[in-house]
Amino acid sequence: MTRITADIPFTRHEGRRGSAWLRQSYAMFVRHRLAWIALLLAYYVTLLALEALPWIGVYVAPLVKPVLSVGFLAAAWTQERGGKPAIGMIFRGFRANLAALLPLGIVFIVGISIALVATALIDGGLLLGVLYGAAPVVDNDSSATAGRMEQVLSMPRVQLAMLFGALCALPTLMALWWAPALVVFQDAGLVTALRTSFRAALANWRAAARYAITVFLFGAIVPSIITTLVALLLPAPINATVAAIVVLPYVAFFVATLHISDYVSYRDVFHPEEEPN
Repeated sequence: MTRITADIPFTRHEGRRGSAWLRQSYAMFVRHRLAWIALLLAYYVTLLALEALPWIGVYVAPLVKPVLSVGFLAAAWTQERGGKPAIGMIFRGFRANLAALLPLGIVFIVGISIALVATALIDGGLLLGVLYGAAPVVDNDSSATAGRMEQVLSMPRVQLAMLFGALCALPTLMALWWAPALVVFQDAGLVTALRTSFRAALANWRAAARYAITVFLFGAIVPSIITTLVALLLPAPINATVAAIVVLPYVAFFVATLHISDYVSYRDVFHPEEEPN
């Protein structure tokens, strides 16, 4: 690994560290499963409550996401030092640097919006039409609407547009990956946190790529395989119920691990001298 010094120093790791971040995060999760699941539920319940606010909910929730994510960072930091995650930690970010954390939500909204609009360059706006309800609908039948959406999403140029949109969103995601942790743990300002996170993610592109591939494998492929196997082995409609019973806990465990990995990867890149407990 190579130590890089510029502004906030960080380390460049080899590719295999990407999957190691997830392994270490899962190891942390299994030590306090119930506490992490409770924290995860508190996170999403809070977001749903904010989204339910009339008129402003759809804008407030994305803005507050980086603030709420600090709760997972605080919980992971606490656990490494012998403590235990607690539900109350989800609001820890409100006692941190809000002036830097809240604008991260704006950066996310703007960056993802630009990436979505950019898909129109490839598919002429078909994907945007599906996402925002402008796609043609047959009658008022929900099944017809779903069929139309499936038809549009299966079109090669729409799938190419989705890939293009993901590439356009990549710089935003890289800049935001470790930005909350840099704000909280290293008192970085908004611009410094975004710039440092982007540079560190770019320098660690091999580890980031391995991390992304592993996330896709366990977050998308494995649940799809489980659902397909259940559908093949059990008759309808019981197969849908069994699939939900199996997949939903798996997804909860995976998402909790993913949140923990933000801290584990941050620590490994910016504080490699700190050995995990």
